Amino acid sequence: LELIVLPEFFATGYQFTSIDEVADLSEPIPDGNTTKALSDLSKEKGIYIVAGLPEKEGDKFYNSAVFTGPEGFIGSYRKTHLFFEEKLYFSPGDTGFRVWDTPIGKIGIMICFDWFFPESARSLALMGAEVIAHPANLVLPFCPDAMPVRCLENRVYAITANRTGTEEREEGKALTFIGKSEIVSPKAEILVRAGEDEEALMIVDIDPKTASDKSLNPFNDILKDRREDIYEG
Repeated sequence: LELIVLPEFFATGYQFTSIDEVADLSEPIPDGNTTKALSDLSKEKGIYIVAGLPEKEGDKFYNSAVFTGPEGFIGSYRKTHLFFEEKLYFSPGDTGFRVWDTPIGKIGIMICFDWFFPESARSLALMGAEVIAHPANLVLPFCPDAMPVRCLENRVYAITANRTGTEEREEGKALTFIGKSEIVSPKAEILVRAGEDEEALMIVDIDPKTASDKSLNPFNDILKDRREDIYEG
């Protein structure tokens, strides 16, 4: 069985010029055409897919990701930490972080800028995630080098699917995406990483169950050793 991770807003592009454009390109989940198409593809090929898309619910819009599998639609997640001009059009996510127990492992999702907040990956790890799917449209340079830290401190796999190239929907507002999609192991090993300017399809065999072991040695477990009585905030 395979898991495919696609970028944030994979079918629409990242930049929007008006709320009307957001409304036209957003769709309900799971009844929208994009989610249905991904669900049908998952059923046909017997695969799992995580993909980012703009979601419409009532008069609100969310930066969301859907999770589909051989059984069809599995679930969705709404981005918790909005970045830059996303705040002009989208509402902060209200789903909370989620983990799904599947035949290919326990899969959690965070979207792009969520990575910047250690609580995101830690929340997913505490919920039992073995693999974090990470659709992204990264423009800041830090994430590719930070994800090995997120994986090490939580002993999880992470799959970051980013974009390349430049998008300029309005003059003077160009965004250049950094590429460097990558798959990282629970030991902070970069199993594969794409280049900055190249499109790539990267395939890696992993055993998600190895992420269930949170011990560093016979005396230390990274989750059990947390001092919640000391931490604040």
